Amino acid sequence: MLLSFAVFFAALAPVLRWYAFPQLAKIPPGLYQETVLEARPATLLRYDTMRAERVEKVTIVQTLRGNVEESERIGRRTGRDVVVWDSLSHVQGPDGKTVSQIPERYIFDAHTQAPVHAPGEMVDGDPVRREGIEFKWPFLTEKRDYAYFDAQTRTSAPIHYRGTRTFRGLEVYYFEQTVPWTRVPYPKKMPIPGIDAATLEERTGTTRWYTTTRMFWVEPVTGAPVNGEEIHTEELRGGSLLGGRDRVTAFSGHVRMREDYVDRTVAQVSSQRGLVLLLVSRLPWTFLGLGAGLLAVSLLLEARSRRPGGAGRGAPDRHGDGTPGRGEGGAPDREPGPAGA
Repeated sequence: MLLSFAVFFAALAPVLRWYAFPQLAKIPPGLYQETVLEARPATLLRYDTMRAERVEKVTIVQTLRGNVEESERIGRRTGRDVVVWDSLSHVQGPDGKTVSQIPERYIFDAHTQAPVHAPGEMVDGDPVRREGIEFKWPFLTEKRDYAYFDAQTRTSAPIHYRGTRTFRGLEVYYFEQTVPWTRVPYPKKMPIPGIDAATLEERTGTTRWYTTTRMFWVEPVTGAPVNGEEIHTEELRGGSLLGGRDRVTAFSGHVRMREDYVDRTVAQVSSQRGLVLLLVSRLPWTFLGLGAGLLAVSLLLEARSRRPGGAGRGAPDRHGDGTPGRGEGGAPDREPGPAGA
């Protein structure tokens, strides 16, 4: 019986790690997350004067909302566990007024975070076909480069693993990506009512350019970033909109997560890390150790049961013929009695 339990637990360990874990570890379809980032200070373009000004701060509110209905619909069509995130990046100036809004729909595999291509995948209303990851790394992130999708350029490029670090008590992998100066479309929602972003470039000849260096600190067990920063610059170049100037800064700043959101994110990821480790490491190793222990006990008991002799078998047969042994002179062997017997 012990041997059967030993085999069961030893076999259960790899099954849990290599079969159950990939099936059970997944992103829930109804996730909602809000993150606030700030650039303090920043340079921001005033569209009424077309002059760049130094401001106290620019705020970016980024929301991710899981679309359960669309996840189920696309999942039925593709036969996969699919998550659909409707994202919105809302940029606000120091007065709280909207600078720009960029919506996205990101469709990906709930287990691997690989993109799933389906109608509705878009950035700012433009259809896209993502390659690589965005927002989140896979479970059990590796120490290597990944392809990362950039929403401004609508393209993917490597984001580089730069080493292992400690962040707020967590071991994390640090990743960095630099997007070189690239011509990008205007956001469809502009800060001045009546401006048609679709025809702005065509009418004025003024183009929008962008570069950034993005940095992520990723907890590798969950694949969740616990911190993110960008050194981000945008320019308008040429055309009649700038009054003869070659270029003007539209935005420039070092964007960081607000401290309270960093604390909240670290706490959430720490709790999720424990659940993932339970499946991928702690339970498999526990079951493997239990199986090895039961096997050792089983073999020990079997060895003891096969050992010759032992208590309760009576006096030994010294001659092998069933008769008691005899001493000198043919007298039967016996224990010495009391003196004089």
